[in-house]
Amino acid sequence: MWIPIQVNENSAEPLYHQIESQLRSLIISGQIEEGTLLPSIREFANGLNCSVITVRRVYQDLESEGLLRTKQGTGTFVAKVGTSQREVFRREAVEEALNHAVDVGMSVKCEEDELRELFLSILKRKYHPEKGEGEA
Repeated sequence: MWIPIQVNENSAEPLYHQIESQLRSLIISGQIEEGTLLPSIREFANGLNCSVITVRRVYQDLESEGLLRTKQGTGTFVAKVGTSQREVFRREAVEEALNHAVDVGMSVKCEEDELRELFLSILKRKYHPEKGEGEA
């Protein structure tokens, strides 16, 4: 099975974290359905041109979160993720990203009002791309 994960070797973000966060998102969003058999650690590592150790860590981390389950001799599968659990994961993922964005803004000395205005502008642009910059 091919999993649509893109890794950026030039990113400051560790490779395992890039893979883990993308795979988590694919599972939480339902793009990879419950019960789906994932590639073996070796196959996945070869497909991503990374170490087996990296993929093993990703699988172990996601299994400890309850998103994956491994059956000895059979493989690693996407676990059942209930609606409430899916919402918790979804919210945590967005909250983590927003926390990071605020940290970046603060590190470059953006004021709270400036960050709020920028956030609202981005929301409007993403959710209503048909509206021009000058329109409300």
